[in-house]
Amino acid sequence: MHRSIYVLALLALGCGSPTPPDDQATQTSADTLTVVKDSLIASGESHFKSLKKLTFGGDNAEAYWSFAGDKLIFQANNPAWGVECDQIYVFDPFQDDLSAQPPKKISLNGGRTTCSYFLPGDSLVLFGSTHLDDTACPAVPEHRTDGKYVWPIYASFDIFVSDLNGNIRKQLTRTDGYDAEATVSPDGKKILFTRQISELVDTSYVTNGEVFIMDADGKNEKRLTRKKGYDS
Repeated sequence: MHRSIYVLALLALGCGSPTPPDDQATQTSADTLTVVKDSLIASGESHFKSLKKLTFGGDNAEAYWSFAGDKLIFQANNPAWGVECDQIYVFDPFQDDLSAQPPKKISLNGGRTTCSYFLPGDSLVLFGSTHLDDTACPAVPEHRTDGKYVWPIYASFDIFVSDLNGNIRKQLTRTDGYDAEATVSPDGKKILFTRQISELVDTSYVTNGEVFIMDADGKNEKRLTRKKGYDS
């Protein structure tokens, strides 16, 4: 099953506003905003103004806005684009048509990549990558018998900062285990991420994902979670 990315606009209705009939356009008295019926929106849904499909084919996920709100960065695995595992792309969702041509690829060093995010100023981005261990795509785990999605935890994932031309500017993490799923704070000063660690619990070692925080330059790491199970 393919994953696609959509962008939606929300329609703010006044408190207690009645749900409009399905066969009529809706007009708010406050700002005279006309809502045109959209074939992608389920019948009876009154809170969405519009819904636009942005990706076509392949496996697309983890899309995040630039600070200026004019670009999206995301990960995709689309054979039509000549890739064999998740890579990082950036595009303008208001102008670019991904059904006509691929977006700009940011991850140019090989390996598998994940969870990209803009840094303030929008000239730099960060993402997790396995390329230092091997430039080839890592092996994919077998599907579960119940059909549920499996997210591979590659120990070779580290977090890197890149410019929009794919040049790696800095490596932020250097542990032997999984470091990925990074998110930047609104002020750009902190980065939240997931690290897989093994530690002695009672008499045996247990491996779990834990949430960490660090400065935007990779310094002053601090562990935030200490519960059993995968924290992300």
